[in-house]
Amino acid sequence: MTSLHKLGTSDLEVFPLALGGNVFGWTAGEAQSFAVLDAYTAAGGNFIDTADAYSAWAEGNRGGESETIIGKWLKQRGKRADVVIATKVSQHPEYQGLRADTIKAAADASLRRLGTDHIDLYYTHYDKPEVPVEEIIGALDELVRAGKVRYIAASNISAERLRASLEFSEREGLARYVALQPHYNLVSRDTYEGPLQDVARAAGLAALPYYSLASGFLTGKYRPGATVESARSEGAARHLATDRGQKVLTALDEVARAHAVPLATVALAWLSAQPTVLAPIASARTVEQLPALLGVAELRLTDEDVAKLTEASA
Repeated sequence: MTSLHKLGTSDLEVFPLALGGNVFGWTAGEAQSFAVLDAYTAAGGNFIDTADAYSAWAEGNRGGESETIIGKWLKQRGKRADVVIATKVSQHPEYQGLRADTIKAAADASLRRLGTDHIDLYYTHYDKPEVPVEEIIGALDELVRAGKVRYIAASNISAERLRASLEFSEREGLARYVALQPHYNLVSRDTYEGPLQDVARAAGLAALPYYSLASGFLTGKYRPGATVESARSEGAARHLATDRGQKVLTALDEVARAHAVPLATVALAWLSAQPTVLAPIASARTVEQLPALLGVAELRLTDEDVAKLTEASA
């Protein structure tokens, strides 16, 4: 049984792979989503990541589809006490932004869809620099005090705003971010590495990267001349055209061969080996896609492996 890891300065204990819920209600229907959730938890997984906006971008959707499916699954399986649920605020069509009233109303809507009385980890999905950090943290702190949210976190935020938020929380004795969800993977390192990672490290935040597999590019299924049927193929295929993308695939091939594991497992393991990273986030549309993701819990790359991949992706 894979051991769970403490999430930052919180008392939450999570599996080393967070299951992304962005596909639930989009490319995976209810039955398919239930099957993936069943298989993930059966393998020891306990960390489910979603957002109130998933998947408002899909035709016919209004936002909240992913939370609704997860809520139904939690109720049917009686699993609420066994899993850590993370969701986000700021992008739902009816709850845009991070004004205090919006945050509180959006949290109530998420709680209803999830069919629960508390959210374990509540993220600001995209920072809104026009809203003072004092207003955002104040509203999040009210949710924590009300017992609706256990811990708070940030995603898509600048180093400056993150630092200001943490300093305000410390100064006023309010709820404080315990985690950060950055866009970070082997072919996209520039957003996180540097000032943002430095702030996270100094504050003891757990980093939980999204797009861990670069929309599927790092699974290795996108190759010159290959056609892939996927809603995300355009985003993934653009990496093929870059020198960095080609070098990363070559290095992934070598390391994956040496360990006899899928490329996706290696790409996630590289992330897990980076400072501050606790659990990469990856989604699976089908049960068949899960083993390559879950493998990150067992794979330990050598220092040479990590160096080879780091150099290829520089």
